[in-house]
Amino acid sequence: MKSQTLQKKSNQLETSITKEYDLCDFCLGRLFSKKYNSSSYKLLGKKIRKKYQIRRRKIRGNRVCYICKNTFNKIDSYLELLISKSSNYQFNTFVLGTIIKPSLSERDDLIKSKYKIRAVESIKTSITKEISKKFSRKTKSDLVNLDPDLTLTVNLKTQGCDLRTKPIYLYCRYTKKKRGLPQKEKITSEFFSKEHYISHKSISVESKISQFLYEKFSTNKIKINWIGGEDKSSLVLGKGRPIFVKIVNPLKRNIRFPKKVKLGEIVLSNLKIIKEYPNGSKPFKSSILLNIETKDQINSEYIKKIKNIKNKPINIFEKNGKTNKKFIYRINYKKIGLNSFIITMLVDGGFPIKRFVEGRDVSPNISGIIKNKSTCKQFDFKQIYLST
Repeated sequence: MKSQTLQKKSNQLETSITKEYDLCDFCLGRLFSKKYNSSSYKLLGKKIRKKYQIRRRKIRGNRVCYICKNTFNKIDSYLELLISKSSNYQFNTFVLGTIIKPSLSERDDLIKSKYKIRAVESIKTSITKEISKKFSRKTKSDLVNLDPDLTLTVNLKTQGCDLRTKPIYLYCRYTKKKRGLPQKEKITSEFFSKEHYISHKSISVESKISQFLYEKFSTNKIKINWIGGEDKSSLVLGKGRPIFVKIVNPLKRNIRFPKKVKLGEIVLSNLKIIKEYPNGSKPFKSSILLNIETKDQINSEYIKKIKNIKNKPINIFEKNGKTNKKFIYRINYKKIGLNSFIITMLVDGGFPIKRFVEGRDVSPNISGIIKNKSTCKQFDFKQIYLST
């Protein structure tokens, strides 16, 4: 008897809503989806309409859903817009969001509140799911909420959409076997756009790598995390200097790289896509060859003392009052003239080479050890080791 009473009340609720409000099949089915345990709102709406022999009303010759104002009839037009906008993008996964008119949610909430309908999907969620489902089928891509390749936002108010792709992170090393090429751009910026290089006609390690990656990934913003730096006149030898690159909003994702990429004076190697981009600096060590000249003739007894600084802290006094400590793990020297010699050493990353030779706010330093004013004329990187 009790179940019959509940069933009667439920039927009355259905007839009451359909008599007072003209609803499309999607909105009608959605409101009663919990009762019938149905996920196909449109099909359920048709069944309810058939059950009570309900006919849609016409306003000025058109049938207009009270809640969604026939938004579900326009799903295919939004789908076409999304497919057109995303046609140049490579992606396997996506997530989609929608911006709807507040009035749709207000009318939806009004009916649910009036008839005490609870725990059913909102009109916005329903629209989003319907578009997502069709977009997934059409593009053969998967809807995911966590870390998608492509993020789409459809604005039903302006009939527009916004697309954004997940950044791609790269790791590689570069070698530079010709002098005269600066490492970075003169204008400092976290991100350089493609237009920057075109307008400035830049020639640097940074510009060569960036221009290559712009074309590969069809992007217009790139950020490089440098593992140390070198002078314009320095060579970078061995396996090369490691760098990490962030590709912002790329159109292309499925890129394969050869073992080596020649870009004029520099060569990229071990270029690969990685999962994470390192924040801040990474610890490393550098094997460096220094070419040094002295003001006076070199004293053989003093120069022998250079080896004494191995594994001892080198104090670096900064302008902000702080003192940093670096270590030299291996050091050797060789005289090549009365006023010149070379040093090979393995040191911590970020070691101020020229200041160390000249004695500018670094202690101990080469000029002080050999008691002779010294200048680093040139330094090259033989090998760079990333700490694990």
